[in-house]
Amino acid sequence: MHGLFDERRYLIPFRSGLLPQIFTGTVVIGAGVAGMRAAIAAAEHGEVILLCKGELAHSNTAWAQGGVAVVRDDADTLDAHMQDTLTTGDGLCDPAAVRRIVERGPAEVERLIRWGMRFDRSASGEIQLGREGGHGHARILHADGDSTGRELVRVLGDVVRRHPQIRVFEHCFALDLLTADPSPGSTVLGAVTWHPRYGLQMLWARSTVLAAGGAGRVYRETTNPAGATADGVAMAYRAGAAVADMAFVQFHPTVLYVPGAPRALISEAVRGEGAVLIDSAGERCMDGIHPMGDLAPRDVVSRAIVERVARTGGSHVFLDATGVEDLGRRFPGITATLEQYGIDPRRSPIPVSPAAHYTIGGVRADERGRTGLPGLWAVGEVTMSGLHGANRLASNSLLEGLVCGASAGADAGSLAEAAGLPSPTPVVSDIRPSDHGELDLGDVRSSLRSAMWRNAGIRRTGARLRDASEMLDFWARYTLDKIFDQPEGWEVQNMLLVAQLIATSAAWREESRGCHARDDATEPEDRLRVHDLWRRGSDAPETEPVEAGSESPVPV
Repeated sequence: MHGLFDERRYLIPFRSGLLPQIFTGTVVIGAGVAGMRAAIAAAEHGEVILLCKGELAHSNTAWAQGGVAVVRDDADTLDAHMQDTLTTGDGLCDPAAVRRIVERGPAEVERLIRWGMRFDRSASGEIQLGREGGHGHARILHADGDSTGRELVRVLGDVVRRHPQIRVFEHCFALDLLTADPSPGSTVLGAVTWHPRYGLQMLWARSTVLAAGGAGRVYRETTNPAGATADGVAMAYRAGAAVADMAFVQFHPTVLYVPGAPRALISEAVRGEGAVLIDSAGERCMDGIHPMGDLAPRDVVSRAIVERVARTGGSHVFLDATGVEDLGRRFPGITATLEQYGIDPRRSPIPVSPAAHYTIGGVRADERGRTGLPGLWAVGEVTMSGLHGANRLASNSLLEGLVCGASAGADAGSLAEAAGLPSPTPVVSDIRPSDHGELDLGDVRSSLRSAMWRNAGIRRTGARLRDASEMLDFWARYTLDKIFDQPEGWEVQNMLLVAQLIATSAAWREESRGCHARDDATEPEDRLRVHDLWRRGSDAPETEPVEAGSESPVPV
């Protein structure tokens, strides 16, 4: 990274003493599963402010059709769940993080049940366990078939709303993390925020937990909602935090493909119940590709679809769910969505194609959410915690959000309780107005998303990645030097920065591993079995060895 992407510390000019001041023990930025769980844990130690970019019920978590992966069956073991995670992670998981998160998952699920979570149950009252790609056992808990995220948000939201120590700030945009000085490594002191009614505000906190989600909207084709614009990774990078493994972006293989329609996710659980991928001639797409067939890891399935389309022509394949028993009851949300477009999945195959789904790289944090910056924790999709490695195992993300959110919130709240309320520190951001011409934000957003999809998508080459970086540099010259006063502009600036981080990391990683596939470097390289860490002001990454005990999968 270099040039304009490293020059700007804050997005806007301000003098902290001239803005309204708010004080709290802990601020949590982001209100998905990780953010809400962190806020609940931190609130046991004192006051918490929970920032929501939109409304509390409308986070990325609410869109999750998949479930929570935990061991609850005597036929299953924690070691088996851990091994499935390591195998899917293709040599880049941190085993200590994997074990800690997998081991603590069952207790978090029991807590959810006590709080009122309604998991799907059999006629005898037992919680039903489903199977998804990469899992050797049925260990996925769902709610309302394909609405697990919505039910999880309801339960956690009820706890948050009732808690006397938590204040929820909805429609509050976090622009940047505040630090004592602009140098990397400085203590995080809270955040500068914007609200449509109250404008800019200084939010001072002893502890800051970043849970601002992923970056799916940097791609033209994505399952993510409009708010997933990479804000968390961007603000952490500007503050001096290390971001890691940004090359790894997971593409979900089965997304509804209807021209002009939103790219609605078709849950992996549908394949877990027996649906299969076929091409336009009715041939099975996954035959001979992987021992797990249609339940192979997502990167394998996504690439197989792309290769099948390239051979047969057209733009998509089909998911044949006609043999799934009681499909309408098992997946009511998906069935209702398909019926809006005249598709009855009980009678005809569903047109599907891959789309960007989950940001595996992110702010470097350990399994407790601790980052390299004093006063800052990071949890959920905004992080690289070591759990997912080079490719995320299905339904491990809600698990990660619950476990790491609980740990980070407890640590952050405990520190804030011991230190007391913060005092304001003078912070000045001097940015001169740009002398470049005006630009069309909509055009820049659309162009960068298309460029990332073409050049840094499912299949990559060094030349295409360099083309993406050059295009991003060009748009940055006319965008990153502007001063905007609305979220639309700040989002595009964040998307440009994080798109460049993805392209730069992917160009540096001259190998194929997990969900990072390069046509000009088709095999994994032992020398690149490391985490690549990028910091503001550095032209090259640091490399961090992967913990001992992280095994690569058996070649297939």
